[in-house]
Amino acid sequence: MYLILVIKAVIIGIVEGITEFLPISSTGHLIIVGNLINFKEPIYRKAYVDMFEIVIQLGAILAILVFYRNKIIESLKNIAPGKWGFKFWFNIFVAFIPAAIVGILFNDIIQAKLFNPVTVACALIFGGFLMIIMENKYTIGNKTDKIEDVTIRQAFKIGCFQCLSLWPGMSRSASTIMGGWTAGLTNVAAAEFSFILAIPIMIAASGFSLLKAKITMTVPEIAALVVGFVVSFIVALIVVDKFINFLKKKPMRVFAIYRIFIGILVLILAYRSII
Repeated sequence: MYLILVIKAVIIGIVEGITEFLPISSTGHLIIVGNLINFKEPIYRKAYVDMFEIVIQLGAILAILVFYRNKIIESLKNIAPGKWGFKFWFNIFVAFIPAAIVGILFNDIIQAKLFNPVTVACALIFGGFLMIIMENKYTIGNKTDKIEDVTIRQAFKIGCFQCLSLWPGMSRSASTIMGGWTAGLTNVAAAEFSFILAIPIMIAASGFSLLKAKITMTVPEIAALVVGFVVSFIVALIVVDKFINFLKKKPMRVFAIYRIFIGILVLILAYRSII
C-alpha cells in the first residue's frame, strides 16, 4: 500500500511540475489525473490529498525562485522607493490584489461547485478558444519585452485577467499571459511576469489552505508528500526553462489546441462515467 501511494505521489508530482506554468491548467490536470488513478480514494483521505496538492504547488514555486534567483536577488537589492526593484514588486502586488480578493470572497463556492471533471473540461475548451482569439488579436506589435518595464496599469490589467484562473481548468498561467497580451507585453515578457506573479498568489493560496487544514499524517504519508514536492520542483525547473525557449521561437497556439482536445476527451470520459 505504501509503494502504491509513493507511485501515485510521483505521478501527481510530475503532472504538477509539467502543468503549473504551462497555459494548460495544473488544477484541471490534477483533478483529471487524480480521478483516473483514484488518488482521492477514501484510504488516502480527502484532507491529505488537499494538503498534498498544496505542498507540491510550493515545490513548483520553489523552482521559480531558483530559476529567477538572480533577477529576484537583484530586485531586492534595489527595493528602495524610486528604484526599479520597488516599482517591480509594487506592480506584482497590484497584479496580485484582484484575484486575491475574489478568491477569498468566493473560495467556498468555487471549491463546492467547480472542482469536477466536467467544469474543468468546459474551462479547458473555453480557455483554448479564447487563447487562439487573443493571440491572433493582441500579440502583433506588442513592445513591452522586459518585466521591469511593466507599468502599474499593465500590472492591474494582468491581475484582473488572473481572476479567470479561479475557474479550475482556465489556468492561472494562461489567464495572466492573455492579460499580458492585452496590456502590450510580448510572449516572453507575459510568461515571465506570470511566473513571478505566481509566487505571492500561490504562497497566499497555499497558506490560506494550510491554515484551514487540520490533519495528522502517518510516516508513509509524510514520505509521499516529500517525494511529490521534490518531483514537482525538479520537473517544474526543467519545464520553465524549455517553455521560455519555446516562446522565443513559436506561438502558443499549440497549447490552445491541446486544451481543446483534452477538454473534449474529458467530457467523453465523464459521459462514459470513466472519470
